[in-house]
Amino acid sequence: MKFYEDLEIGATSNFGVYEVTREEVMEFASKYDPQPFHLDDEAAAQTHFGRLSASGWHTCSMTMRMMVENMKSEKSAGLGSPGIDQLRWKKPVYPGDTLRCETEVIEKRRSASRPEMGIFKSRIRTFNQNDEIVLEMVSNGLIRTRDPEGSD
Repeated sequence: MKFYEDLEIGATSNFGVYEVTREEVMEFASKYDPQPFHLDDEAAAQTHFGRLSASGWHTCSMTMRMMVENMKSEKSAGLGSPGIDQLRWKKPVYPGDTLRCETEVIEKRRSASRPEMGIFKSRIRTFNQNDEIVLEMVSNGLIRTRDPEGSD
């Protein structure tokens, strides 16, 4: 199990493979972000996207899926997240793209009020098959401590 004490500032991790399909792009958009450039080829062709593209929120969801799969494989003692500090959609994601993630621990501290938990920040980047960043965010995570009485 990976605990707070195991996190190292500057440590990076690369993981995930997510194949973006046209069907999923359209299904997500029709349910959560029904803008024409996510649903209609002709409408999308008239925009700066040039063709049908995934919603940025769908890109976040695909990123989250890869992150959760990675946490499960690492057996992380994660306790959820109080939110994100920054989110940028850097490039469009298109059907046929293959996504992957990279994380970097950029900060960590013990909770002052909850000694059984630590708080950490990660820079998360999602890349397409051409190694172009399509999403970048700074996320806050909560993780169990191995030793609530310990110190950093």
